[in-house]
Amino acid sequence: QTKLLLFPLSSSCSASFHSSGETQIVSEQAIQREETMLQCIFLLSDSGEVMLEKQLTGNRVDRSICVWFWDQLLSHGDSFKQQPVIASPTHYLFQVVREGITFLACTQVEMPPLMAIEFLCRVADVLSDYLEGLNEDVIKDNFIIVYELLDEMMDNGHPLTTEPNILREMIAPPNIVSKMLSVVTGNSSNVSETLPGATSSCVPWRTTDIKYANNEVYVDLVEEMDAIINRDGILVKCEVFGEVQVNSHITGVPDLALSFVNPSVLDDVRFHPCVRYRPWESYQILSFVPPDGQFKLMSYRFRVRKLKSIPLYVKPQITSDGGSSRISVMVGIRNDPGKAIDSISVQFQLPSCVSSTDLTANHGVVNVLSNKVPTYVRSYEVVLKLILLSYCV
Repeated sequence: QTKLLLFPLSSSCSASFHSSGETQIVSEQAIQREETMLQCIFLLSDSGEVMLEKQLTGNRVDRSICVWFWDQLLSHGDSFKQQPVIASPTHYLFQVVREGITFLACTQVEMPPLMAIEFLCRVADVLSDYLEGLNEDVIKDNFIIVYELLDEMMDNGHPLTTEPNILREMIAPPNIVSKMLSVVTGNSSNVSETLPGATSSCVPWRTTDIKYANNEVYVDLVEEMDAIINRDGILVKCEVFGEVQVNSHITGVPDLALSFVNPSVLDDVRFHPCVRYRPWESYQILSFVPPDGQFKLMSYRFRVRKLKSIPLYVKPQITSDGGSSRISVMVGIRNDPGKAIDSISVQFQLPSCVSSTDLTANHGVVNVLSNKVPTYVRSYEVVLKLILLSYCV
């Protein structure tokens, strides 16, 4: 008698034969999935304290890995902090830093680094949305909800439920009423007893039975320009990084379409999972069923091929006299028939050798912002921020 044990996860399978006559067919994808998993997630404060530890598999990761990580951070400084993937003597580490909090994931097997980094970014976004901000006090005050969210977002080290709308149906966000009820009843769990209907839907990012008195959608294009201007004021290089942010309040399950005037200039586009890829590939049209509330529909980048002048002009002048230097920056708005600019913010960094500054501006406000000085930094950076309220400085 021959017994077949099938794991129908992939068409690619391997078979093994045993002396008892039993044949076992195991999917290679199932084996690979078992190997590619995260083992633990740590949340570290800006002082190196382990605020939260979540073991994801049966193979427990000791906290000594955090001690090794922080020692390396103290030794190498910012260069080590900017590395998203780190190989320790015993584990592979993945780190994402948000608002001074380090999200550190560990594994001992080979796995796609981008999957781990993307998951940590999603965890940071979900926590920031749930807790209305990220800092050490908020994490400690709501550590039960953080644990509950990680339980739902991971299954044995693999990403499971990461859509904020589904998570909100499964775990209620913290509020004053829920905290008072937990104190009175002694039940601190916020997890729903029923499974959300969106988990079995073809659009899991959208909750069911959404109703509004007025249907409305707001679309914002937020762009950041990165430009290099030579000493003569000529534009050398210019790139624009943009995001399409949507705030949707529509009843039911709407199907929307969004088009651009000249989509061919967009490069490195990244879409929310709700966007259908085929209409964009064929017609450069964004066709999607939006999530409820605010979300980032897409991000893009494009390089200005024909170098033109930007709406601003910047004319710096640097003079040195002995042990002191004088920096004068003139910023203004060109005569452009486009929309008026509400305000301008100019920021630049001074080297660590600067001991004192004397800042003045004929318009606007001047602020000196010094970063927090961690113990591993030998020197600190002084950032000059000049907020202009008129056309010229």
